[in-house]
Amino acid sequence: MRRVLLADADAFFVAVARALDPEGAGRAALLIVGGSRESRGVVCSASYETRKFCVRSAMPIARALRLCPDAMCVPVPMKACGQKSAEIRKLLHRFAPIVEGASIDEWYLDLSGTEGVYHHEPLATTAEGIRAAVHEATGFTLSIGGGTNKLIAKMAVARAKPDGVLIVEPGSEEAFLRSCTLAEIPLVGPKFQARLAARGLITVEDVFPHDVATLRQRGALSAREATWLWNRVHGVDEAGVAHREVNRGLSRDETFAKDLHEDEDIERELLRLVTRAAADLRGESLTARTVAVRLRDWDFQTRSAQRTLPEPVVSDRAIRRVARELLTTLREARRVPARLVGVRLSGLAAVRTQDQFALFTSLPPDPLSPSGRGGTGGETEKDRGLARAIDRVRGKFGAKSIVPGGISSPPSRSAPQTSS
Repeated sequence: MRRVLLADADAFFVAVARALDPEGAGRAALLIVGGSRESRGVVCSASYETRKFCVRSAMPIARALRLCPDAMCVPVPMKACGQKSAEIRKLLHRFAPIVEGASIDEWYLDLSGTEGVYHHEPLATTAEGIRAAVHEATGFTLSIGGGTNKLIAKMAVARAKPDGVLIVEPGSEEAFLRSCTLAEIPLVGPKFQARLAARGLITVEDVFPHDVATLRQRGALSAREATWLWNRVHGVDEAGVAHREVNRGLSRDETFAKDLHEDEDIERELLRLVTRAAADLRGESLTARTVAVRLRDWDFQTRSAQRTLPEPVVSDRAIRRVARELLTTLREARRVPARLVGVRLSGLAAVRTQDQFALFTSLPPDPLSPSGRGGTGGETEKDRGLARAIDRVRGKFGAKSIVPGGISSPPSRSAPQTSS
């Protein structure tokens, strides 16, 4: 019998922000994490006290403040969040042979076959012990859901929050599922909910009695949709828990005080972000293989484009070139005022020794590379050497001591406000 837990850190971003600033954010019951009060960004997370005012994640901060005008707003402490996430994951490995990072604040634990290790105690007792240990070591609270597969554990933890435990015992899955609404099923989003509701399908109980063929006709669904939904409402989930890190990435974005209309202005701010992201990448002794650019237009439509390179890169110039091309693609597809631009570096890997950089220089020219100067998408040892030299200058004289000329703001323009 499979025994799967999902540990979910309660209001994780809020907890990290409070831990970093105990005299400020730590004293604010009404707290929004996402940016300053003047920011045009969105809510990343909100304290449970703030959520009582109907403030939700992804809501524009301006709207959140209209609902809860006394809330304190702080930026997202992403670096500290990554460190705390790694700390909690390390603790969880003490309790389970397999821990899978589902997100920065969620971890699946597979305790199958560990009954003897835990002296055949109830799974709920084991979960309570895990929660207590993490709280004692970190001060953070976890909610834990459990069952015979990842789907049941995911749905259970949603009901356990905040700061609780809910285990769906083997054999009780049907009763648990039939008490749920379709909205509680992971990946049944608002649009799908609306389609189903229009056909009178709102709860699991509404769907449960039908076979796939009837469900397809009743819900006006495709064969794939009907099969998927039938499996979900019956608790079918064969996915295993795997030793897998969260797909780490390093992101930097800006929400502008005023929408930007001109390509050159948006590109200038993107290059500013690339410079920060590349410096942070090298500061953590990492390389990246995938570069992504994100645009949020004036009407809140969010678009993105990404490219994975043949070899990892670290230099400003190589990342900047790819980011420029991605931005051009996005702007050519829809040239409207932009309220946010962002860059994300992923496919991260650690640089163990300086000699690894030298390996890249021995690569033969790549005929498919746009620059024709090697398999790293045009990155040369000169680029990497220059980047390291610039890092040394900034380390001695400050981050603004040396910047690319292309990101200098014209005197008549003000720099955008940072949302995170």
